[in-house]
Amino acid sequence: MVALAKKAPAETKKYILGSSKIFTPEVINDIHIKSELGRYRMRGFSLFKKIPHWDDLTFLPGTLTRFVIEGYREKCETKTIIGPRAKRPMVLDIPIYVTGMSFGALSYEAKIALARGATMAGSATCSGEGGMIPDERRYSERWLYQCIQSRYGFNPHHLRLADACEFFIGQGCKVGLGGHLMGQKVTDQVAEMRSLPAGIDQRSPARHPDWLGPDDLALKIQEIREATNHEIPIQLKLGAARVYDDVRMAVKCDPDSIYIDAMEGGTGAGPHIATEDTGVPGIAAIREARRAIDELGKKGQISLVYAGGIRNGGDVAKA
Repeated sequence: MVALAKKAPAETKKYILGSSKIFTPEVINDIHIKSELGRYRMRGFSLFKKIPHWDDLTFLPGTLTRFVIEGYREKCETKTIIGPRAKRPMVLDIPIYVTGMSFGALSYEAKIALARGATMAGSATCSGEGGMIPDERRYSERWLYQCIQSRYGFNPHHLRLADACEFFIGQGCKVGLGGHLMGQKVTDQVAEMRSLPAGIDQRSPARHPDWLGPDDLALKIQEIREATNHEIPIQLKLGAARVYDDVRMAVKCDPDSIYIDAMEGGTGAGPHIATEDTGVPGIAAIREARRAIDELGKKGQISLVYAGGIRNGGDVAKA
């Protein structure tokens, strides 16, 4: 402010109006809003700034050196298996499924519509945070049940109805932070499922209360296996941060699948600064995760699942 006072009036006006390349009108507006709120800004969706993304990659089509498929008369196999070592691995007709989004972050109607659509496509859905909606399970031919840090809505009987269990450790767009469901989304039905009051913000802790390190996590995975009679795949969901080291540690805990959520992933609510300035882009995260699994000799044994910024078939193929 001292430097600003020494500027000529015209320069001062230009600066305040956002002519600075750093202090743009958006930045100044953000500062004003946070000053009025007295805290950081909360929002949904994913990051807004440009980072290395799938649009930066293109395919090299087949010509003389590659045998091409006659698309109109030859089939391309898309069947995908998650957790091949499990007694009952999850088999999908396509290499895509609907990732975990909680009832609350999504409406009842949206959850059921996604379940119906996934079944029509030969794919799967995930419960997300907060427990099982009976109708979602009813309409999902293949369904993953998510276990989160707070254990909101978690029920061992519902776990036994699942085709896979996803152990939530982190989320790509806010790695190292717990869940946050805004109060206006906490209806009576959502509150009943989570055994919490309606109409107030609900937070999940950042850490699981019953394990402090990889040894404890390995025991927790074994506990889930025992609860499901060793039948279904156990998947660890990691937010992309120190991907290579995290995946190596996860592999040693012996899950059936590892899910990497990159910073392009979305959220129902989270700090704006965390969404914009933390995490690793998917292009880098996938390579590090794949390298870690392969180096430990687990290729073909532990599945690798990715999420974050996937918009269409081209993005899926590039990932």
